[in-house]
Amino acid sequence: MKKIPMRKCVVTQERFPKKELIRVVRTPEGQVEIDLTGKRNGHGAYMQKSAETLAKARKNKALDRALETTVPEEVYDGLATIIG
Repeated sequence: MKKIPMRKCVVTQERFPKKELIRVVRTPEGQVEIDLTGKRNGHGAYMQKSAETLAKARKNKALDRALETTVPEEVYDGLATIIG
């Protein structure tokens, strides 16, 4: 049986299988991007794929703290379209 990699959601602090989360990455150049492949270089933060979690992340700036930078509004809009 293959081991399933688990990651912690930076908003809810719950652990989930890696495939159930969205990765947001701060690149070495300092830009914040959504990483759907999960393989981009940089400092990553994982977030649960739900509208409630996205709303919480916007409100309490969990992604800003996790990535140690200001997350642009376009990234939140991109996450909203991915979540649906």
